[in-house]
Amino acid sequence: MLIRFAISPDGTVVPDLQEKLPGRGLWLTARGDIIRRACAENVFSKEARRNVTVPAELPVSVNALMNSRCLDLIGLARRSGAAVAGFEKVRTAIDSGEVALLVEASDGAEDGREKLARRAVGVETLFLWTADQLGAPFGRERCVHAAILAGGLAGRLAREARRCAGIQSEGADIGTQLELQES
Repeated sequence: MLIRFAISPDGTVVPDLQEKLPGRGLWLTARGDIIRRACAENVFSKEARRNVTVPAELPVSVNALMNSRCLDLIGLARRSGAAVAGFEKVRTAIDSGEVALLVEASDGAEDGREKLARRAVGVETLFLWTADQLGAPFGRERCVHAAILAGGLAGRLAREARRCAGIQSEGADIGTQLELQES
């Protein structure tokens, strides 16, 4: 999974999560350690072949933007009727075979997560957000269990969640993977 960065007109590196900004794209593997290393080693300037400004908070802002993007997609799924929340509703959706993604709060009780995991064999499960964070797209204070039903949003959310998980993880191989691409 890759994340695209672009150079703004004033020479600042900006994340291009939608991959639509104009200009030459600078692509990095979606891992937090790789982004921090690219910032520290001035890789963006080298690959852009000009001096660029890399904001000090770039790795933190990429993480925040990715989390926000994923939670927004969950909210969109809820508003379109393609997401349910709560243990009983999620269990019913799993039993009906409609679930494409299971979203569990990272700070949720282990026994409840295990009960749903036993029923959701073969369903991709996400553990990226706390119950407080996961509650926001559902208009609740907290949400521990959610399910995204099969459809177009499930595929988009799965892709974005994989990139988000990569940003939050620390890989063992720190080899920076940076490519230039015309957009």
